[in-house]
Formats: sequence, C-alpha cells, structure tokens
Amino acid sequence: MGHCLAAELVDRGVIEVAGADARKFLQGLVTSDMERARDGRALYAGLLTPQGKILFDFFLVPKGDGFLVEAPRASLGELTKRLNFYRLRAAVEIKEAPFKVAACWGDDPGPIDGVVAFTDPRTPELGLRVLLPEAATLDTLGCSAATENDYHAMRIAQGVPEGGRDYAYGDAFPHEALFDQLRGVDFEKGCFVGQEVVARMEHRGTARKRIVPVEGDRPLPASGSEVVAGDIAVGNLTSVDGRLGLAALRLDRVEQAYEAGETLRAGEATLSLRKPGWFTLPLPTPRVTA
Repeated sequence: MGHCLAAELVDRGVIEVAGADARKFLQGLVTSDMERARDGRALYAGLLTPQGKILFDFFLVPKGDGFLVEAPRASLGELTKRLNFYRLRAAVEIKEAPFKVAACWGDDPGPIDGVVAFTDPRTPELGLRVLLPEAATLDTLGCSAATENDYHAMRIAQGVPEGGRDYAYGDAFPHEALFDQLRGVDFEKGCFVGQEVVARMEHRGTARKRIVPVEGDRPLPASGSEVVAGDIAVGNLTSVDGRLGLAALRLDRVEQAYEAGETLRAGEATLSLRKPGWFTLPLPTPRVTA
C-alpha cells in the first residue's frame, strides 16, 4: 500500500433518494445525465433555479434502486424540501442517510470494505470520496490522518472551486463555477431546471466571469481580497492557501488589462493564472514585451 491521506469532511452530509422512479425523477431536475450513474459510478451535479443559478451542488452515487446524495450538511434540509417540492406523484422517498463523509487522496488505498467509495467525478486528481457508517472511523481506510484544512489545500492546488467558499449558492451560474469543466453539467441530456439559460450561455459563450486558479509571487492576502489590474477591479480572491488560490475574475477585463500591459495584483502579490490539467478553457495571457 502506498501513502494516502484521509480527512473527515464534517461539513458534508448525505441524503438518500430511493424508489422505482428515482433515476427518472432526478433526470428531470439535475444538471448531469443520470444515465451515466451506473455500476458504482458517481456524478457531480447541481440543482438550479429556473433562472439558471446554482441552488445546490452534490455528488450522486447509485445505491439499490436509488441514489445517495452527498452535499453540504448545512443545505440538507433545504435540499430535501426542494426535492419534495418537485416530487409530486413520483415513486420516490427522500430521507436522511446515516453516513459521514471523508476524502482520501495521494496513493490509492486499495479496496476498502464496508464503505461507499468512489473516484471524485470532477477530476481523479482529487482522489476518492468515501461515505462511512456513522460508527466507523477513518482508521478503516488505512490512510494517514489529515485535516479538513489539508483537504482544502489539496483542492486549491488542484484549482477546484467549492460552493459556499468560492461562490455563493443562489448567485452563480454553472459556467462561473466551472461546472462545464468539472463534468457537472451535460449539454446533451435534455431538460432540467434552468437548462434553457445554461444552454444559451454555452452556445453564445456569454460567461464572462469565471473562478480560475491563480498563483502569487508571494503569499496571497485573505480570501475576499480584491484583484486589480492597474486601477481597475477585475474580481476577488475566493480560496487561499499560501501562494496558491482561486479567484472569481471577469476574464474580459483581465484580457483588456493584459493587452494594455498591466499585471494582476491582490494586495502586495502579483498574480498569474494557472491551468490545471483538467482545465481546457483558453485563458488570457500577459502581453510579451520585447
């Protein structure tokens, strides 16, 4: 066994959507294609407002005739209420599920008995998500113990935004939160709540604001700090770990700033944009001076 790290994510929880209509019911609501959630394969997805903004994001894991839904613990009550609002006569039951959530990264820990484990569907670089029975301990995983802060440092290094930290629920479009880059939205699946707005943004390329990975030439100031180019505000930092961070930026303004020979700054730090391996978007590049 190689070296792996595991951290319990106490701010995450699980509900279960069970019943004969579970797949069909969720297919008409969430941003990802439920047909891909088979044979233990998990999905990353969101539930949007009719106006196309993210209300909830979560992982969907097949279980029996239904799915486990791993989401921020603070939102489980509202998510359950929203799903019941859409349930109507569908043969589904929505209930809390007694699991605690962990992340496991580094080397593959190998088979783990007695837990639900799945590769993070956003990018394999984030490792495994693990749903453990409430009575189980992290020792079950055979990994070295890590903290939630360690997990978030790893997530920031991989450039992956998280709801409630890098964007506010109810305020961000899927493109802004990189759902299109992190396998969180399927543009071929047909209808889901908010689909028309999201499809229009995709086809017209109108998503100007994006959360992108950044790196400073020195440690970055606190999350929330303004990012400027010259005298123009172009966004703000959202997650920070040392010199690495994520920032919500107006990429059109960054492009204009680079064309004018400006640099990006947050506090005393000069910023550059980073492109992790999973990131396929073209990003503005600084103007090269002779």
